[in-house]
This record gives sequence, structure tokens and C-alpha cells, in this order.
Amino acid sequence: MHDPWGHTSTANRTGAPEPGVEQTARRGEPLLRLTWTDPVTGAHGYLVVHTLVSGLATGGTRMRKGCTMSEVEDLARGMSAKTATFELPVGGAKGGIDFDPKDPAAVGVLERFCQAMRPWLDAHWVTAEDLGVPQHLIDEVFERLGLGQSYHAAISRSAQPERTLRRVTAGLNAPVPGGLLLGDVIGGYGVAQACLGAAYAWGWDTDQTTVAMQGIGTMGGGAAWYLHEAGIRVVAVADAAGTLYHPEGLDIPALLDLRDSFGEIDRSQVPEDVQRLPRNAVISTDADILVPAAISYAITPENEADVKAKVIVEAANAATIPEAEATLAARGIPVIPDFIANAGAAAWAWWLLLGQVGADPADSFLRLRTEMQSRVSLLLAQWIVDGVPPRETGEGLADSNRQALIASGEQTPIVIP
Repeated sequence: MHDPWGHTSTANRTGAPEPGVEQTARRGEPLLRLTWTDPVTGAHGYLVVHTLVSGLATGGTRMRKGCTMSEVEDLARGMSAKTATFELPVGGAKGGIDFDPKDPAAVGVLERFCQAMRPWLDAHWVTAEDLGVPQHLIDEVFERLGLGQSYHAAISRSAQPERTLRRVTAGLNAPVPGGLLLGDVIGGYGVAQACLGAAYAWGWDTDQTTVAMQGIGTMGGGAAWYLHEAGIRVVAVADAAGTLYHPEGLDIPALLDLRDSFGEIDRSQVPEDVQRLPRNAVISTDADILVPAAISYAITPENEADVKAKVIVEAANAATIPEAEATLAARGIPVIPDFIANAGAAAWAWWLLLGQVGADPADSFLRLRTEMQSRVSLLLAQWIVDGVPPRETGEGLADSNRQALIASGEQTPIVIP
């Protein structure tokens, strides 16, 4: 079906969704799929709304060459699991654009995509940064479109939108050690806490625990920073140019200072004792924890046999192909799934919107540390005692929370102070 906004859709768009507790299509199908074609470049963009809770869904917008509807649908399903697992009063969605974010035309493509998706962004879809789309860029686009900030669909429901916007802006821009902002590091902090939760589950000493990090952008860089701060040795990091490895641990703060805007490290200033290895060598690094923090589908049936880590913590969305995850489990290597390990940014954003945390980073770090480690502890307890894969336990937790929300019978829209 086509409409004047340039969408094609597999769901009817006869009007705004009804504001019930939760809406989703039958048999696990997403509520809505939209395909958009950019009238200038011909690029395709996608929106998948997997579930709506009180008429709202949340999920970032990514941009990468080769992005597909299937990928966006996987990510939207993961967002729905994230919101349920962390008991957030919102459904799951995702946006994706098949375009190179380094292309000079990328900003224009993103702006036209957001303009086309405006009916959803205005009232139902709360989006944020994702792969290839930094938060400051999507906020600039929203500002030009007159929507203020990418959390607009939630903020506009507040009794006092201007006050809510000030709270959100203050939280996102709160300074943290290292010269960065809370909104830029909170997702990586959550991944670091997932890694620490795994180490604690097995009783590992932090100063003897090693991590290999695939991806050193916003999520991977933040995780590496906080793991380094906790005393864990990050022995390998990979970016588009290759893998950097040192068995005694890398100087993470120094490497982060050498990144460009695309998360790539300037090799000319890396110490000579750091080994330069091929990009995919990070997968086979001899480390306790492997953190895929770059692209989806990084761990495949073709490379899973190379994994030497004792546990995988998914910082990237859909980082492990299901067949590879099953084989890893048979080898005794559990995977902490993305909808828990990298849910910190989404959970924190809603705590901020709901006024449960504010501009003090210490409050945000404490809450996220407590909630992330408790969930990882639950997943690994089931794995260690009964051999239940973490994803199975996590999905059970998400389903239980979702059913509790439905059973509560609340039909009133979410209240944002």
C-alpha cells in the first residue's frame, strides 16, 4: 500500500493507533512495517513498530549501507524485549536507512526520512541514536523539523513539556569523568556492568579478567572506558582498520583520545608494542569475555569456532546469529543477549523521562549498575545451575513482565511528569 508520505506498509494506516496497554499483530508479527524511498537519492528507509504500549514505542534510528527490512524487524523485536525486560511502560520499534553515513548526502537523507516518518515521530515513536546516527545529529534534525528533540513523542505527552525537556536535556548533557556527557556513555556503562555481572557470577577477580572489544564507537568505547576504570584488562579492540592487541591490557583512555568521529583509531600514534592484527582477529582473541559492539550478525556459524572467550556479552544489537549461538551453548559458552546487555541507554532514557533519575550521574550509574547486574546474575545462575541458555531465561522474564502489564488492565496513557 502506498501513501502520500512515501511509505509502503504491511499494516493499515487508517488513523492513529488506539491507546491500549499493548498492541501487536498476531503470532509474533510486528504491528507495523513501513518502507520509504528517498525522492532525492533513491535510498530506502524502514520503520518497524513491533509493539505499542499506551500508544508509544521506543527504538533508535540507524544508518548503514546494506541495511534491510529484515534487520530492522529483528532490532524492533529486540527493543520490545528490552522494554519488557526492564519493565518500561513502552513498546519496541526501530528505524533503519540503507545509506552510507559517511556520504556527504547522509544528513539530508536522514532529515527527509524523519520528515516522512513525522506522523509516528510526532505522537508514537520515541527514537534516538544508533549505528551511524549520533544523538547530536538526530537532535539537530528534529530541531530543524520543529520537533525539538528526538524524545518528542514522549515529551509532548508531559503535563509540562518544557520542564520535561529541560530535565531530559540536563540529563543527556550532564558531564562525567573523561570529558564526556552522560547521554553519550550511559549505554556503554550498562554494557560494562553486564560484563562485571558475568565476572562476579563466576567469582573472577576483576584485575585478572580480560575482555576483547569489537567496536570502539559510542557503545564499545564507553564500555571499554568503564571496564578499564573497574580494573578489568581490555586486551583487544577492533575498529574498521583492524584489531589492536596487547596481552597485558591496552591503555584505553589514550586510545579513545585517538578516535575520529567514526570511532576509528589513528594508528600513527599507537605505541609500537601494541600488535596490529586483522579486523576479524578480535573474534579469536584469548580473552575471558568477548564483546561484539559494532555490527549486527558479527558471530556466525562460519566464525563461532574461532571464539575462545568464556562468555559473550552482546553490546551490538543482534550480534550473534541463532545457529552460532546454539553451537556456542553446546560448547559451554553462554551469550548474554543484546536485549539485556545493551539495554542500559533505553532503560535510562525512560527513567529520565519519567523523572526517576535526573542530572546527577551518580544516581543514574547506581540504578543502572544495580538493575543490570541483577538481571545478568539471574541469567547466569540459570545457566550455571541448570544449563538454560541466557536468552531463554531473558525471554521468559520479558514475557512474564509483558503479561503482568497486560493483566494489570491499565488502559490509561503513560503519565510523564
